[in-house]
Amino acid sequence: MPPRWQDWVHVTKLDPDKRLSPEAIAEIAASGTDALMLSGTLNVTRENMAELRQQVAAYDLPLVVEPAGPEGVLVDGIDLLFIPSVMNTTDVRWIVGQHHEWVLEAMQHEVARQEPVAWEKVVQEAYIVLNPDSAVGRVTGARCPLSPESAAAYATVADRYFCFPIVYVEYSGTYGDPAVVKAVRDGIDRAVLYYGGGIRTAEQAAEMAKYADTVVVGNAVYEAGPSVLKATVRAVR
Repeated sequence: MPPRWQDWVHVTKLDPDKRLSPEAIAEIAASGTDALMLSGTLNVTRENMAELRQQVAAYDLPLVVEPAGPEGVLVDGIDLLFIPSVMNTTDVRWIVGQHHEWVLEAMQHEVARQEPVAWEKVVQEAYIVLNPDSAVGRVTGARCPLSPESAAAYATVADRYFCFPIVYVEYSGTYGDPAVVKAVRDGIDRAVLYYGGGIRTAEQAAEMAKYADTVVVGNAVYEAGPSVLKATVRAVR
């Protein structure tokens, strides 16, 4: 049975393209975070994703893979696949194109009597990318920045029209505007709201937790260290 991701309030994002010592990983696992998300935009391969998965597999935490493209999809040894579609891009590859390639590739390599995609692990994410200078912003051609009203409109479309279970406000490396996150919160009814981007202090985590159901922390891991990560966990709780 997949874990109840809807109940998570703190998720730690780990990048396959970055290195952490075994001691740091042990501290991260003991921080109190609800889950580990293996995710990156640049230089992500099945090999480095599998290597990171192996590093964290010994710890009793849910493991989520969030692939940027078909090459980052990893199913073995993980609990869930969070599959993003970018709402605020005009490039259809990042809405449905990459997803089509992933499924087509899986179908072409299908072994008789095996399901080509582990659909029971898949959770769809509606990404609203809000940092134009970030790797994800550049790669996906996201239209940003957005006004609070425009971001909220994308969130409402994702929630009420497309029925995405997760709406993810992604500032990717820079701390976002709480007014935008609040507007998105007000624009959704059923979806779980994730916030990620630039959280480096417990105070920032607490501020975004006022509006987001789940706060995703990555910058603090690599820039401030596991002790600050632990403080962000306490803050969102």
